[in-house]
Amino acid sequence: MHKKTIGILQKMIAAILFFFIAALGIFAQEALKSVEEEYYDFLSLSGIVERPTLGYRTLSDSQWNFIEYREMSIDEDGNTTEQTTSTRNSSQNIWQKNNLGKKYFINGNTRLAWKLFGPDLYMSYNTAAPYGQNDGALWQGKGFNASFTTGGRFEAYGVEITIKPQVSFSQNAEFATISPNSAYSDTKYVGKAALYGYYGVASVDAPQRFGDSSFFTFDWGDSEIRYTWKTLTIGFGTQSLWLGPAKLNPIISSNNAASYPKFDIGVRRQHIVIPKLGWYLGDIELRGWWGCLSESDYFDNDNTNDFNLISGFALYYQFPFLKHLTIGFNRTMISKWTNMNAYTLFGIYVPWDSQKGGVDESDQRFSFTIDYIMPKAGFEIYFEWARNDHSPNLNYYFRYPFHTQGWTLGAEKSIIFSRELKGKLSLEVTFLECSADYDRLINWYSTFYAHHQILQGYTNRGQWLGAGIGTGGNSQYVGFTLYHKNGNASIFFQRRNPDLDYTMFIDSRKYSENYKKGIFTAEGNIRALFDIGISAVYYPIKNLQLYATFVFEDEHNPLYESKNGLSAHRINCALSTRVKYNF
Repeated sequence: MHKKTIGILQKMIAAILFFFIAALGIFAQEALKSVEEEYYDFLSLSGIVERPTLGYRTLSDSQWNFIEYREMSIDEDGNTTEQTTSTRNSSQNIWQKNNLGKKYFINGNTRLAWKLFGPDLYMSYNTAAPYGQNDGALWQGKGFNASFTTGGRFEAYGVEITIKPQVSFSQNAEFATISPNSAYSDTKYVGKAALYGYYGVASVDAPQRFGDSSFFTFDWGDSEIRYTWKTLTIGFGTQSLWLGPAKLNPIISSNNAASYPKFDIGVRRQHIVIPKLGWYLGDIELRGWWGCLSESDYFDNDNTNDFNLISGFALYYQFPFLKHLTIGFNRTMISKWTNMNAYTLFGIYVPWDSQKGGVDESDQRFSFTIDYIMPKAGFEIYFEWARNDHSPNLNYYFRYPFHTQGWTLGAEKSIIFSRELKGKLSLEVTFLECSADYDRLINWYSTFYAHHQILQGYTNRGQWLGAGIGTGGNSQYVGFTLYHKNGNASIFFQRRNPDLDYTMFIDSRKYSENYKKGIFTAEGNIRALFDIGISAVYYPIKNLQLYATFVFEDEHNPLYESKNGLSAHRINCALSTRVKYNF
């Protein structure tokens, strides 16, 4: 072979090898609620890493880095130099020997990079009833369930292309369900919501069971194309969106449901500094988005209402004088896709308008959030307060601000046992029950994630867009995670009422005659779930992540019917495992 040809081949081989081994020395984007993101979030409690966002999180926005410090050094000649280093904090990275996923430069060009995601295989088995949340398009019904995710990301001069779909399987075995709302007896629901529909308010597309057989689901997951210039960003794709500081049940948006196509534009986390004066005024984050929500295959037989428009707005601000105090505002509006106009697209940017909530054809929700981290104490406390009903002016809020409210309150504490053994204590309480004025004053049956004209409610493809516990209920969660160099071990307790609004407005009236006789069957029929779970993450080798969990669930009155005032029980054991390889 000609020497010149051999030389060219050698250069090509060298370039290919460099392409695969040139690792970038920072962390790359992490999927929402992944083991990696949870770990980095834990490190942020102590100020070891900096959170990349203030409240608007997607895979592309979730890039974690160690906090850098400037250190002075003096050479032999007495010259002083200033260096930027992250060694001070990276030494506290107890998982530093594990590969949590890397971004790679191409030929050493920092403006050209790539990353592989996964492969990631998740499997679960529920012995008696559905169990699981914050799992994207996967429906974890009774029986065997699985999802597989893999993909990659390419970055070039501000353009970001991410392909990360999800394929899932649900055995969807039969279990006892509650009779669907009587409104679903209409002919347009035959074979769908009439058999599988929600038992509470009729205007919710939340099937208790997705048909009567097993099925596969394909979802584009965290895929998108994006362009970013400095902190200004614009993108189109299906990446799941998490809003606010909640760890388990954010009220406005989570990754509990299948992803949906959306277009967004805004500003990523940005320092506000007055030019020339150099005054720092805090950090800001701003994003607006528009997307298309889809009806599930088990709601109705009307093909003209299968899609809804969701428009959203999120604004977060971190104070300069309290560096780790962040406040936020989120607002979404769902409208019929066929009614798209200037109001449904941009009405969320207008504080007040003349539309009255009772006749408004759009379904609005908003929330205020506050999040405060105290790194020296390794402590965080957060709160989200939300409403689901639009009010045309401030008078409505002054008269009764608690109308249709919901809230989540939580806290986390980092506990250091040794350099390689650290713990995290977590607490979160969520309350989404209908406000008292509905039953006492308005006498109108509703619930947090429903709307009388947007028939599918606050859902996408049959699953809740916000808190995974669903509408009208409450949840109390406490957990402890112990981190060590090869993984972690966790235990948690949770008590929840899935939908007390159903009990309050339907069941209590159904048994009103017995109540008058002193027989408190409505109270005895309240449905409650008590969960205790243990889990573990283990890295047998640097690149391989193994995960397993076991949850014991005692469900009281699964059909909202007690036995002579004593709870009926359904015992469910949920087992799951995950195998993931990070390149």
